Amino acid sequence: MSKDAPPIVSSRSKQMAAIKSKDTSPELFIRRALYKRGFRYRLHYRKLPGKPDLAFPRYRALIEINGCFWHGHNCHIFKWPNTRKAFWRAKIQQNRSRDIKNKRLRSEQGWRTLTIWECAISGKTSLPDEELICLVVKWIELGVSDWQITGDN
Repeated sequence: MSKDAPPIVSSRSKQMAAIKSKDTSPELFIRRALYKRGFRYRLHYRKLPGKPDLAFPRYRALIEINGCFWHGHNCHIFKWPNTRKAFWRAKIQQNRSRDIKNKRLRSEQGWRTLTIWECAISGKTSLPDEELICLVVKWIELGVSDWQITGDN
């Protein structure tokens, strides 16, 4: 192969490369809704482990918006891939372990975390938009400990 030849890229590689980790549709939905309600936040706060999606320093609160597939959530959206099973099990387990570690480190620094799962925003078990945002607002304002919102809340 000459050095000018284009690299061989599989269709799976193209699909995976197109998946964003920041500014996803669920994240933008939550951000816009909270901004409309007067909440101001920092995006991907670099001062904290794992750079959480939204940080509310005034409330010492963080919001993580997790994709059910990438974080191995036990819901209807998550399905184990049929190809490269060992790779995907290791990848998803590594993501889960990193989530737990980052949450623990942030908790030790006095931050509380709300995890919003993709299935709460889209899919057959999603919550109505207004109900979801009301739950998020209550969590931020009440100052309760770590919590998660799933599609079956």
